[in-house]
Amino acid sequence: MSTEWDARAYERVSGPQVSWGRTVIERIPLRGDEAALDAGCGTGRVTRLLAERLPRGRVLAVDGSRAMVDEATERLADLAPRVSVRHGNLLELELDESVDLIVSTATFHWILDHDALFRRLFAALRPGGRLVAQCGGRGNIAATLDAAADVGAREPYSGALGRMPDGWLFAGPEETVARLEAAGFEDARAELIEAPAALDAESADFLATVVLRHHLELLEPGLRAPYAEEVTGLLRGPDGRVCLDYVRLNMEARRPAP
Repeated sequence: MSTEWDARAYERVSGPQVSWGRTVIERIPLRGDEAALDAGCGTGRVTRLLAERLPRGRVLAVDGSRAMVDEATERLADLAPRVSVRHGNLLELELDESVDLIVSTATFHWILDHDALFRRLFAALRPGGRLVAQCGGRGNIAATLDAAADVGAREPYSGALGRMPDGWLFAGPEETVARLEAAGFEDARAELIEAPAALDAESADFLATVVLRHHLELLEPGLRAPYAEEVTGLLRGPDGRVCLDYVRLNMEARRPAP
């Protein structure tokens, strides 16, 4: 499946992701001079929040989508050179200099191999460095994906979506802690929290840009908007809003100090 995104559309609709990211950033105790990595920076909105907490530090923002990197580079230009943006696959991450902190929000569930991911992140941290992350967890958007599957089973979509491959890994806290510890981390902990997101007029645009992006990749261009609209209609409540059943997985861990 493609790693590319519609970055302009994501910038427009990513309010829920920014809200979650702000909560993650605000809970991290910081001196203000740390070197940090934003792993999966998107268009850079959460990267800016992190940089504001590190006025004497530096932030490297990495994303696997070139469109996201281009958008983030433009939007974060005023913070250069202490904030830089780089295109890269987190499963192949190699840094010239290790960092004190890795932050990630709304990214890890798009990566199917968490064992390899955590090993790469461990290697990128200095001894004593911390990982603080949040992503979709077990049960995330289950009802939303059921609606997508229901519509996908109908004509004219079933031919393309009848065998929808896995595009996400929504892990639970127990296996996440086990994977972090297997990668070498200590003080690992993880928890699930419910975080429903209610959408109004932008609901179809949000679904098409974020939740259904892999579905739409498999459809002919002329079927993409109708499919997103049908899924939105199935999810729309009596008040006209669409409430997405998000479940977030919070995790924290530390690379052992010498």
